[in-house]
Amino acid sequence: MTNNRLISFAFLTALATGTAIAASDIIKIDTGKLKGVTADGVVSFKGVPFAAPPVGNLRWRPPQPAASWTGIREASAYGPDCMQLPFPGDAAPLGVKPAEDCLYVNVWVPAQQPAKKLPVMVWIYGGGFVNGGSSPSVYDGSHYASKGVVFVSFNYRVGRFGFFAFPALSKENPAEPHGNYAYMDQIAALQWVRRNAAAFGGDTKNVTLFGESAGGMSVLTLMTSPMAQGLFQKAIIESGGGRTGIFPARYLDHPNGATPSAESVGLAFAKKNGITGDDDAALAALRKLPAETVVDHLNMAGMAMQAQTYAGPMIDGKVVVDTPEALYAAGHGAKIPLIIGANSMDIGFNHWRTIEDLLAQFGPDRDKAKAVFDPTATGSVGAIGSAVSAIQIMIEPARFVARAIAGLGEPAYEYRFSYVAESMRRQWKGAPHATEIPFVFDTVEARYGDKLAPADKSIAEAANTYWVNFAKTGDPSGGALPQWPAYKADTDLLLDFTEKGPVAGPDPWKERLDLVEAAIKK
Repeated sequence: MTNNRLISFAFLTALATGTAIAASDIIKIDTGKLKGVTADGVVSFKGVPFAAPPVGNLRWRPPQPAASWTGIREASAYGPDCMQLPFPGDAAPLGVKPAEDCLYVNVWVPAQQPAKKLPVMVWIYGGGFVNGGSSPSVYDGSHYASKGVVFVSFNYRVGRFGFFAFPALSKENPAEPHGNYAYMDQIAALQWVRRNAAAFGGDTKNVTLFGESAGGMSVLTLMTSPMAQGLFQKAIIESGGGRTGIFPARYLDHPNGATPSAESVGLAFAKKNGITGDDDAALAALRKLPAETVVDHLNMAGMAMQAQTYAGPMIDGKVVVDTPEALYAAGHGAKIPLIIGANSMDIGFNHWRTIEDLLAQFGPDRDKAKAVFDPTATGSVGAIGSAVSAIQIMIEPARFVARAIAGLGEPAYEYRFSYVAESMRRQWKGAPHATEIPFVFDTVEARYGDKLAPADKSIAEAANTYWVNFAKTGDPSGGALPQWPAYKADTDLLLDFTEKGPVAGPDPWKERLDLVEAAIKK
């Protein structure tokens, strides 16, 4: 028998006898054979192309099929993360150099696999849609694999490579979707998972999609995209918003009030680079721009300063047909089990000059809001404004989405991540944006090193296990973990990851969220 036939025979024998088998570090997927790396009970396959390099004439095109190869491809190192200017303060710094050729996927599997197919978890990184990649050490999937999961991460185009509209693009291939190339990459990666997960021992009918920040927003968007229907069966959204009002919707080819169309933003970028017109010649010139010129210093630190020439996500009518808020408010969107939540000191921006400016938005509830948000009458508009903004941007929207999913008859589980690593408690009054990531991945050693405390590791083990339980069964509870109650609008129960451990109960911030919700609905 050939090596592949021996592996298949062993796998079929295991299915018949119910015994575990050793996962091979050489497998065959739809484009060729891969050789992975085995370490600490996990086999990893890194830098596997899931689409053709999006360069040259494929810049600003939907992802095209990856080329096949002969022989055995080494899959021992990450491929390049997507082209960007790295952000110095990134909570998940890149591990490799970015490049425009970046559409690669990574897979971790347990070295000893049971006879039954394993659940699949697919991760989408954050980074404000302008930064991020799959190579950061805190995104290592080994702990998921060691708990019996096929774990997948991948790269998607960011910045102007991921979101760009131009009149000639819409005319070039009219049947194709345009503009949201980042979302198209994500969908292509999920399609790759559907085609290939079984080769890694995964169950293509039990896929959990999860992400944080821009990755969480992506998960929510894909839950409402016609092009992503059926590609995943459960979802986890970490600090991924859910409301539209803070960030007005942008359309591909027409303005939305004061928000210009994405095409007009693309024209402004072309003009900045000395490219006039909106025809094929102008598009060809744009595609010839060096990658560094397309980046043009765009990253999370300078996004606001580039609003005239960078569009970000848009409603294109094919990939994105409306905002997730509007679709779920109307009872549309995927009806699947969900975990969703945000951090206790999540991302927020104070944009009010005075306390009175801040309180004015609450109208008749002004005095109640003052008592709730400024109980000690500090009058610090910066601190109070950031806290209110975090609830508006991340925390109340998470509850909105949990309510929407529960209202559709699917189990929803809300969380708040309040845990602060012991070494950071003098600096942080709560858990900042993205600080839950090394805990849900159980990669806290990579984040905190020799400052790691036993309590940090304990919370990481609990958080990672909740996420794995959900991927396996659709219910995060199990084993010795505290029970995580499903969300219901009439009880507002959630699970709070605190310095005393995971604690379930009514949301202690319910009054704050209710005030923000009432102000949104005005």
